[in-house]
Amino acid sequence: MFALAALKQALKQYRELEDATWQAMQNIVRLRRLNKGQELYQAGLTPRTFAFVYQGLVRAYALDEKGAEYNKKFFMEGEFPGSMSALLTNTPSQVTIAALEPSMILEIDFAAYRKLLVQHHDLALFQIAYLEKNWLLEKDAREIELVLSDASQRYQRFLTDHGQLAARLTQYQIASHLGITPTQLSRIRKQITAD
Repeated sequence: MFALAALKQALKQYRELEDATWQAMQNIVRLRRLNKGQELYQAGLTPRTFAFVYQGLVRAYALDEKGAEYNKKFFMEGEFPGSMSALLTNTPSQVTIAALEPSMILEIDFAAYRKLLVQHHDLALFQIAYLEKNWLLEKDAREIELVLSDASQRYQRFLTDHGQLAARLTQYQIASHLGITPTQLSRIRKQITAD
């Protein structure tokens, strides 16, 4: 299965897994198709899995009390969407994760994965490396950027870091992710092209 090969390659970017670990991992995943707009995880419900994007694009978003969307993160091929805080605390998710494009994902059973972390040292080392890069370093940089950078700087950084992703998103989705309005983003885009 090509999806499993892609998962193995994504894991390998952080840590090479032993054959026994990889065999165990294959037993806790299942392939799932998502239609555009279909929810993978819903805010208010307690998730039991996280995922790996084989094909497509999904987003994690939250709604404020007025119904306005905040796009927290976008996940494309090779990335791992999930409501990790909810999984770790066994509580309802604060975000909804839904497909922006028709997508193929591998769902990973979280409880079984946690057991594998204890049983397989190489998988635990993968987890540490993944968390360091994606939850500590990346999240820290984003939080500082939101406080210290103006909207134009945040947009230019988004283009630098996620140029290929930007082409797959609407102006509204990008603006929501940056914490600005689509009108502000339109002005920033015009200013950049004028310069």
